[in-house]
Amino acid sequence: MASQGLSVDGERQHGQDVRTANVTACVAISNIVKSSLGPVGLDKMLVDQVGDVTVTNDGATILKLLEVEHPAAKLLVELAEQQDEEVGDGTTSVVILAAELLRRANELVRSRIHPTTVIAGYRLAMREACKYIKSTLATPIDKLGREALVNAAKTSLSSKILGSAESDLFANMAVDAVMATKSSRKEDGETYPLSSIHMLKAQGKSASESQIMQGYVLNAPRASQSMPTSYESKQTTMKSRSFSFRLY
Repeated sequence: MASQGLSVDGERQHGQDVRTANVTACVAISNIVKSSLGPVGLDKMLVDQVGDVTVTNDGATILKLLEVEHPAAKLLVELAEQQDEEVGDGTTSVVILAAELLRRANELVRSRIHPTTVIAGYRLAMREACKYIKSTLATPIDKLGREALVNAAKTSLSSKILGSAESDLFANMAVDAVMATKSSRKEDGETYPLSSIHMLKAQGKSASESQIMQGYVLNAPRASQSMPTSYESKQTTMKSRSFSFRLY
């Protein structure tokens, strides 16, 4: 029997035209969030099919609400989501930087420079940039002072829907929480394990009533209304053969 090949209706594209189309799509995504960059960036209003309105200048939120179909543009959306998960800020910056690097790389390829050479040059530039940042631009936290840390936290919170009063509260709270995790080791130096910070959401109060708690917080309601709502003691002993709880 003669082998029959797969019959797929479509058109295969390759070469410079495809590269230009991919870069154009990435630049279009970059232009959408470019005006939202920085603490004084403009807010954007997005309305979905249901009619829900979202007003934000956070790059990851904007790109998440957009219905992006182009494969190359989806990579920038995934890049913003990964930046938001790993760092929590800088989502707009990484999208703009990535789109600009792609645009410059496309110009180099048009000048008959092989793509692998461009990639090798970008990787070399990345290593040199990281080396320069660590040796010249990086400043130890102890030398910055608390005021600089609070201002940095306020800048990060400026893309969130927070008022000026709430921004001051959460900025100081974030600095206090991070500084509380400070640990010193001879082999690692001073470290701040962010995994030691947990957030517990409780309904019934406003965001301005949020507070930082030193120690452990158990999400357990009272068994009876007659039980006290607060308890203060310098020493608390708890004994049980089988006691399990969840840390927040």
